[in-house]
Amino acid sequence: MIPTRVRRTALAVFLGVVSSLSPLQARFDPEIDAAARRYVDDHVRHWLTERIIIESVLAQNLRHADLDQQRVDALDKLWSKQSARGGPLIDEVLGNSLSMHLRRIERRTNGLVTEILVMDKLGLNVGLSNLTSDYWQGDEDKWRKTFLVGPEAIFIDEVDLDESSQRYQTQVSLPVVDPATGNVIGAVTVGIDAEGLLLLQGS
Repeated sequence: MIPTRVRRTALAVFLGVVSSLSPLQARFDPEIDAAARRYVDDHVRHWLTERIIIESVLAQNLRHADLDQQRVDALDKLWSKQSARGGPLIDEVLGNSLSMHLRRIERRTNGLVTEILVMDKLGLNVGLSNLTSDYWQGDEDKWRKTFLVGPEAIFIDEVDLDESSQRYQTQVSLPVVDPATGNVIGAVTVGIDAEGLLLLQGS
């Protein structure tokens, strides 16, 4: 266990550095990276074995089996149009059983987890705890560096300021693996509060 005085000093140094960054800047912090990996092993990997996640991703993969990139792009544009006022596509995803389950997981973390996003084999949203600006994540590292890499992949993004919450966070992304086959069927991204991670690491 890290002594309280040392932990508080490390936290103060980290927060002092990030508070001087502009909202457009991000940084890699090895202590945050290590704490995020520990949180993934202790918590997130367990979530990814739950039937509701596996079955929801598999079901959407079947529904989207024939989608080409042109249709994916059209759905992404439709999502963007509906993001301001709502609409059938956004309502369908935000209101489905997986999204409700993800919101329950997020609430149980008491603010440590800031967002959870589950994606299918194309990088399209399956379920999410909070509204995203995009429907398609397939051009982003959260999907490319997990789904395309393999079952053991993990991608931890740099610490950055989340504009909506005004809190510094890191995003951790992993593949979603079907336990029946061992195949990667999708991906998940979990936003985690950076200050909370440091406090959790020393507890």
